[in-house]
Amino acid sequence: MIIVCPRCKKRHSVDEKQIPQKAKKARCKSCGYLFPIQSAEQTTEKSSSSSETGSSTKPTRIIGVALSKGGVGKTTTAVNLSAGLALGGYEVLLVDTDTQGQSSYSLGVKPKAGLVELITEELSPEECVFKARDRLFLLAGGKSLAGVKRLIDRKDFGGELTFRESLACMEGKYDFIIVDTSPGWDALTVSVLFYAKEILTPLSLEVMSLQGLTEFMKSLAGIRKYREEVSLRYILPTFLDGRVKQSQKILVDLKKIYAEQLCTPIRNNVRISEAPAYGKTIYEYAPGSPGAQDYRDLIRRVTNNTKLFR
Repeated sequence: MIIVCPRCKKRHSVDEKQIPQKAKKARCKSCGYLFPIQSAEQTTEKSSSSSETGSSTKPTRIIGVALSKGGVGKTTTAVNLSAGLALGGYEVLLVDTDTQGQSSYSLGVKPKAGLVELITEELSPEECVFKARDRLFLLAGGKSLAGVKRLIDRKDFGGELTFRESLACMEGKYDFIIVDTSPGWDALTVSVLFYAKEILTPLSLEVMSLQGLTEFMKSLAGIRKYREEVSLRYILPTFLDGRVKQSQKILVDLKKIYAEQLCTPIRNNVRISEAPAYGKTIYEYAPGSPGAQDYRDLIRRVTNNTKLFR
C-alpha cells in the first residue's frame, strides 16, 4: 500500500497488515506532517482510476481572505470570489472559519454540518461538505467554532496546524479552496495563515483600515518566519466612492506602496449589500451592477484569465 504525504509528496510503502484498524491519520517520516490516511480499498480505486484515465489529482490553490479589522467586506469578497470562480468553470470549496457563519446566510443555505464536524471527525468529509451551487461547495462555520478555538488552545503544540491537518483530505478535489476568516487575531486566524498559501486582503478605503493593514502585515511577517510559502498576493480596495476625496487619496497611496498586489477596486454599490438578504450572490441578484462587474475583474485577476466572462 502506497501512502503519499499531501505536503512534501513523499511516497511511503506501508504493509497494510501493520496498520491498526482504527488508525485514521499517519505522520510523514520525511517532513513530520500529520495527515488523514485512506483505506487500502480507496487507494487502490484511486490508483486504478488514475491509470485508466491517465489523470492525476488537480493542483489546488488555497486562498485565505483575511484582515484583522472587521467591516471591510471579507465575507462578501470570499462568497463572491468563490461563486465567480465556480461560474468560470472551476471547482471551488468555500471554508467559513467565522463563528458568525455568514457565508451560509449569504448563499441562502442551511447546512446541517460543516467545518467543526470535519475537525472533530464526528462526520466524514463527504458529510461535512454542502453543495451550495453548481461547482461551489461549502464547509460552513458558526457558533460551534468557538469550541474549536478552545480545542486549539488546549493543544500543547501544533495547534496552528489544525486546519492544515483537517483540510488535507480536501486538496486535489478542488481547483480553489477559499477560506473566509473572522475579524481580530485569534487561534482560528493563525491556523488559517498556517494553511493558506495565498492571502487576499479586502481593504475599505478609510484611515482605520490602513492602520489595520499595517498591523496585519506585522503579524503576517511573524507567521512567515515559520512558513515562508504564505504570501500576500492581493489587496482588494472596497467601498470605493469617487465623490470622497479621502478614498481617492488612500487609493493613490496604496498604488505607490503595493502596486503589484493591488487589484481593481470594488465600487461602493448598494446591490452588493442587498444581495445577502435574499441569499444570493451579486451575480444572481444584480448581474449587470457595477459590483458584479468589479468582482468579475477580481476573478480575471486571480485566474490570470483576461478572457473570462467576456
